[in-house]
Amino acid sequence: MNIIKSISVKNFRSHQNFSLSCNKPTTLIIGENGSGKTSILEAVYLAMRGKSFKGTDAEMIRRDADYYRVELSYIDREKIIIRYNGSHKEFDVAGKKSRRLPVKYQYPVILFEPDNLHLVGSSPARRRDYFDHLFSQMDEQYSIALRKYARALKQRNDLLKNTTATPDNVFSWDIMLARYGTELSLKRQANISKINQTLTDVYREIAKNTDNCHLHYTGTIVDENHYLKTLTNNFERDRIYGHTSFGIHRDDYEFIFNHTLASGSASRGEIRSIILALKFIEASIINEAIGKNPLVLLDDIFSELDEARQTHLIKNFKNHQIIITSTTTPKNLPIDIEL
Repeated sequence: MNIIKSISVKNFRSHQNFSLSCNKPTTLIIGENGSGKTSILEAVYLAMRGKSFKGTDAEMIRRDADYYRVELSYIDREKIIIRYNGSHKEFDVAGKKSRRLPVKYQYPVILFEPDNLHLVGSSPARRRDYFDHLFSQMDEQYSIALRKYARALKQRNDLLKNTTATPDNVFSWDIMLARYGTELSLKRQANISKINQTLTDVYREIAKNTDNCHLHYTGTIVDENHYLKTLTNNFERDRIYGHTSFGIHRDDYEFIFNHTLASGSASRGEIRSIILALKFIEASIINEAIGKNPLVLLDDIFSELDEARQTHLIKNFKNHQIIITSTTTPKNLPIDIEL
């Protein structure tokens, strides 16, 4: 069950030197707000995913230090060492150094933080980012297509801001946007359909009622030729406004509760149950997609959940290694370290 055995950091956020052993399936870190609990989860996430969920490298260096170092030891995988000297970051794995964590050394992580509970009422951009992170862990090709789409979109938007932009000099970027946009749209729809297969059932198990909930992906599934034609037809308008008005970068994911938008109809408790259900399904579909049980990071989430939902959380992740941070001690969980 265990995936990692230890994490150690130097000059990382508020920590000058810190090491944590993760010998048990569940590791509990207790501390006041501002004591550096989330920073430990951030370091774990950085070593396993290759990037932070919170900030930039410069922000991760402890004040008055000129470098940070993170070392993560797995149970049965290569150790990951990350060094950042203020301008250059390198990943050291199996004696080989690289500027990015190679895909074969990345490991899936389920991160659950209080902000996730506001996902239903957040902006479309935040929801897109949330699901992009999830789908990228399930599918390497999704991650690659997303990077290529983002690069093409930036290049096209930069050209549109230039008064000399013409349909001809944006056309090559239109082709890339159409190709990768169509691919991403189809993958998003397929993934959302998979989540919806069990979302209501898992929600009902948590909420103990007969309500219905599902996700609605607002993106229009089009073929590549139609996508390209729409970009071409929109050129003049896009040139005036200086940005690309059509594409999957404007899509949204709507949470539907009993056939209406959850943001306007579901109670706070019902929304928490929806998000809990989504998190449980995430772990399941990642495991099904890549054959690995994700590591679960729970960042100060117990303060936002009542006792019944806390029990569901621990019960549903019982087959996963979990690292928990909290300001108080959840019932039946011994403290491993107090900050």
